[in-house]
Amino acid sequence: MEGKPISGANRPSGHENGLLSGDRWLAQAELQRRVGLAAGGFDALGVEPGQCVALMLRNDPVFVEVTLATATLGGIPTPVNWHWRDDEVSYLLGDCGARVLVIHADLLAEVADAVPAGVTTLVVDTPPELAEAYRVPADDAAAPAEATRYEDWLAAQAPYASPPRPSPGSMIYTSGTTGRPKGVERRSPSADQTAKQRWMLETVFGLVPGVRTVVPAPMYHSAPNAYAVTAAALGTFTVLMPRFDPTELLELIEAHQISHVQMVPTMFVRLLALPEEVRRRYDLSSLRFVVHAAAPCPAHVKREMIEWFGPVIWEYYGCTESGAVVLCSSDEWLAHPGTVGKALDGAVVKVYGDDGDELPPFASGEVFTRMVGGPDFTYRNDPAKRAGAGKGELITCGDIGYLDDDGYLYLNDRRNDMVISGGVNIYPAEIEAALVGMAGVADCAVFGIPDEEFGEALAAYIEPDGGATVSPDAVRAFVREHLAGYKVPRVVEIVDALPREDSGKIFKRRLRDPYWAGRDTRI
Repeated sequence: MEGKPISGANRPSGHENGLLSGDRWLAQAELQRRVGLAAGGFDALGVEPGQCVALMLRNDPVFVEVTLATATLGGIPTPVNWHWRDDEVSYLLGDCGARVLVIHADLLAEVADAVPAGVTTLVVDTPPELAEAYRVPADDAAAPAEATRYEDWLAAQAPYASPPRPSPGSMIYTSGTTGRPKGVERRSPSADQTAKQRWMLETVFGLVPGVRTVVPAPMYHSAPNAYAVTAAALGTFTVLMPRFDPTELLELIEAHQISHVQMVPTMFVRLLALPEEVRRRYDLSSLRFVVHAAAPCPAHVKREMIEWFGPVIWEYYGCTESGAVVLCSSDEWLAHPGTVGKALDGAVVKVYGDDGDELPPFASGEVFTRMVGGPDFTYRNDPAKRAGAGKGELITCGDIGYLDDDGYLYLNDRRNDMVISGGVNIYPAEIEAALVGMAGVADCAVFGIPDEEFGEALAAYIEPDGGATVSPDAVRAFVREHLAGYKVPRVVEIVDALPREDSGKIFKRRLRDPYWAGRDTRI
């Protein structure tokens, strides 16, 4: 997509559909034309149904068009986390058997030697808005002279003229909490399954033709990927943010009368941290559907967002493997504080104990789900892992939780985060939920560390509010005041910032791994 400044005839009208990125506008008709050319080009490169085209791209309209073009052929668009380095990228490209890699110019130097032989590499010039957001020097933003430049390649292609083939959709590689990441590969859906997926996306995301939306999260993640691609395919006005900035998001909502947004709780926290005069400066009355997921949302944050944005906040629960299976409106959450929602029509949600028996309401255990009528999945090159990911037809995301009498689901923790200290199960999420209510605490991460006597002890890493002073002793005293004594962290570290994934999830593994180095860890 060549840059086209938004002025005069290029400026999108109030009702026009297409993609907006910085000062570049791609109208829906032009997007469809480019998708046809890219599909024709990938077909000429030998991309067949079930084969992968890898995308190592930041939020750029090219990401959407390559995804749609690959799907047109029945291929599998495979996003690559652009934070990854050579060994990680080499593994993914080899594991998925990518035929083509489409990559931004400034990312190429880091991974060029990691691209397996036989993979065609198409290099996209890093556009001005991304270069500015990520401080990319001008020389690094242009494709190298010896590379195949994506725009030149696209211009030389003939449009794809055959009927579209069924596509399984994007294959997202899991974050790799244990071992190497695995690609979640779906079966190509039947007509009924396609209709079910369309209904689910419309219900959970609120997306229908003609909505006006903004994508503030990186599209290599599962939910932003599905959201952005669905929005573009439906024909919407979609703004792609290079990276999340709370003030810029408010500006975009007002300027473009945005009606729909998908977010993560970390974005809520950063929005609420803006000075009151900044928050009141923008007209957000166009918002009709703001949906969030991906990480736990502290109750006070959720309540403040509903008070600010109005009852337009929705929450869903699921994972890359299951898709969305639970949904919750603002009114439902206010009536059932802390819930992530109730099963969607056609979804099954059950909770099982360690003995394998289904648990009654309010008893905590592992959460298993299924969307009846949806396509099944496997893990690329690892069917054994798929066999261990569920109970019969039910799938687990690895979460611990319970159902109430009304069928609303509440989450306690991640299975792999649970700490067993002296034979007692401790759920760090319970301690984290308490600590975020402590004055001066912006966020925290609690996890298990080795203990010679008890097997595991608790460690808490605390990120203070800007300018606040928090001491380890004060943290321990606060937990002791609100929770049982065995839930008081033995180790408390105060840090300037917690490591995070772009989805907003805290990267606990980076904090936890040094404690377990050289030991047999249970995770």
